Amino acid sequence: MAATDGKQLQGEVHYQEPLARHTSWRVGGPARCFYRPADSDDLVLFLRGLPADEPLLWLGLGSNLLVRDGGFEGTVIATQGRLQELALVTPVCLRVEAGVACARVARLAAKEGLCGLEFLAGIPGTMGGALAMNAGAFGAETWRHVRQVETVDRDGVIRSRGPEDFDIGYRRVRGPANEWFMAALLKGEPGKVEEGRQKIRRLLDRRAETQPTGLASCGSVFRNPDGQFAARLIESIGLKGTCIGGACVSGKHANFIINSGGATAQDIERLIKLVQRRVQSETGVRLETEVKIVGVEMAS
Repeated sequence: MAATDGKQLQGEVHYQEPLARHTSWRVGGPARCFYRPADSDDLVLFLRGLPADEPLLWLGLGSNLLVRDGGFEGTVIATQGRLQELALVTPVCLRVEAGVACARVARLAAKEGLCGLEFLAGIPGTMGGALAMNAGAFGAETWRHVRQVETVDRDGVIRSRGPEDFDIGYRRVRGPANEWFMAALLKGEPGKVEEGRQKIRRLLDRRAETQPTGLASCGSVFRNPDGQFAARLIESIGLKGTCIGGACVSGKHANFIINSGGATAQDIERLIKLVQRRVQSETGVRLETEVKIVGVEMAS
């Protein structure tokens, strides 16, 4: 790796890396540059060496993300397997780096006798993504438990911020421009170890019963409209099982779109738009996507 500020970068860099290898839908064209930082110091060094106008995409487990078939014309910073620090720092607080899988946070919280964080077991992403979108499951949301976050900007400056620095809502978080989450301090409540473990098992059993786990999807595609459920609206107009190419509306949960094999990102995006058109036409409700869509469209 090239030297920056007189120091040598330790992370991994790849060029024209196929993002289908790194997204839960198993689709997506190549990233011009794909970087895995060695640790937080290495990430800071890398950011300081980037051009100010370089497009950036932060990638964890690749859920809640659709990368178009033309790929991403910029730099992807991949935290999967990186930024993995997770520790109990007070009797009721965990410090979690952005690359830690949400399910791992839930398990440690239960092991330490902290309750309230069990819902994270049902979120198929990393803590960075959960912070960025206020991810939730089973009626709970990430930011209800956030006491402090650490962010990094394009110049590699790390800041400590509180929830008051962000506009937080249902599946959305707006904060200072060009800052990304590096870590968070999460607060739970004192509880009993076995009760926490049992709750996680119940939540995961419920998830397996109601969602198409084990299949290539991004998680929920659409936000729930006020007072309604996206899945019920989609199911009510008979769209369960509808397919475009290899992309299909799940027959188990209508707010999931499955890559049944061989789907392209274009198939998935077309199916998303079809669902939106039909639901609006037949129910009057405009479904907003929860999934983030990025990248370059391929010519039809």
